[in-house]
Amino acid sequence: MSPLSPTVLTQFSTKLAFIISALIIAIMGVTMIGFGWVPHLSLLLAICVLLAIGLYKGLKFKDMQAQMASGVVSGIGAIYLFFFIGLMVAALMMSGAIPTLMYFGFELISPQYYYISAFILTSIIGIALGSSLTTVATLGVAFIGMSHAFDANVAIAAGAVVSGAFFGDKMSPLSDTCTIAASVVGIDLFEHMRNMMYTTVPAWILTVVIFWYFSGQTVSGDLKQVTVLQSHLVASGLVHGYAVLPFVVLLGLALFRVNAIYSIICTIVSALVITYIHSTPSIEQLGGYLFAGYQPAENLELGDVGSMLSRGGMQSMFFTQTIVILALSLGGLLNTLGILPALLNGIKETLTNSGRAIFAAAMTALSINVLIGEQYLSILLSGTAFRQTFERLQLHPKNLSRTIEDAGTVINPLVPWSVCGVFISQALDVPVLDYLPYAFFCYLSLLLTLLFGFTGITISRLNAAK
Repeated sequence: MSPLSPTVLTQFSTKLAFIISALIIAIMGVTMIGFGWVPHLSLLLAICVLLAIGLYKGLKFKDMQAQMASGVVSGIGAIYLFFFIGLMVAALMMSGAIPTLMYFGFELISPQYYYISAFILTSIIGIALGSSLTTVATLGVAFIGMSHAFDANVAIAAGAVVSGAFFGDKMSPLSDTCTIAASVVGIDLFEHMRNMMYTTVPAWILTVVIFWYFSGQTVSGDLKQVTVLQSHLVASGLVHGYAVLPFVVLLGLALFRVNAIYSIICTIVSALVITYIHSTPSIEQLGGYLFAGYQPAENLELGDVGSMLSRGGMQSMFFTQTIVILALSLGGLLNTLGILPALLNGIKETLTNSGRAIFAAAMTALSINVLIGEQYLSILLSGTAFRQTFERLQLHPKNLSRTIEDAGTVINPLVPWSVCGVFISQALDVPVLDYLPYAFFCYLSLLLTLLFGFTGITISRLNAAK
């Protein structure tokens, strides 16, 4: 039996299962949105409520605990992978791979095509950093500042920044959401990323075309802020043409379909070799960087670039790893108490083809984003809930992982009370509802995944994949 399908220890009617699910969502929504709790506390409270329901139904704690553990085992690949991703980010930063990519990326900024420049550059930096919020809080803030110099529409510029940042978050091997989506359905990270290109690349191209339509609405302005950022990057001592070689290693191994962890290990090794070409950190320093993240020398005046470069390390992954563990435990309980099976049984007769299954999974991920405002939970819970349904319909699990990214990861910044929405609106000083109409990439990804689901385009089946 699949770890994502633990033994059902009790049964609920569809109506009662819906009431309990609504209660759990209300608990997490009120505590996270109303009280500002971190997701960990809300998840623990929800788990306690489900344990109480289980005890009321006469279940033994050790049986429920075993099924919670079974839920965690289903995502153990993501938990292990996060360790290596933290190491890789630190290694790519200290080797200069990410700073060099950023430096040359700034050359793409054009006053005439300002919105396209903002979108393309944040896409590149988003992939390099693997974090949408870091991209927004650093490069995004710079673009909003430049918008005034170019007499640009701040809302459109913010929409371009959000679109690019979440393209990077969705398509970067350094991204935690990308890793979670692949692991929760049980497929390789790079297989997931290759399949996402079917919706992501058209959405990216369409977004460029739309922003091209807005070209010419800005005036010529100086690129002083860009020059300052580039000079700070050079001052870090990390910008070297050869420093991008670790990215070449990572891309090459991904194209040859090498296992994600093996690819990341090889990338880390190549990045460490590059590091010692232009600097010689002690073994003690190296261990500190790999655990706590790279930190530029304190005597360097790097401004905003300093926060961009202070990234990575195993420690940076702990927050996400613990959310994954608790969310998968919650999913295990929902399954073993019979709540998820009861909900799916209520709509089972309607889920008869790929279009309906993908629509249901996408709407579940979207609803969790809207009701709870948490992208991790939208990916984990919808992925857990629909994995069996996709298997029953002989749909390859990579269809599900793509769906929950298109309806989970990139939709979160469009919800005003979500984690990403609140952070971005404060960082950019642009309300969510102002930039929402211009975050074209985010809702184009959702529309394309629904369109492909109903038409069958790019949909892979298990019998065809074998």
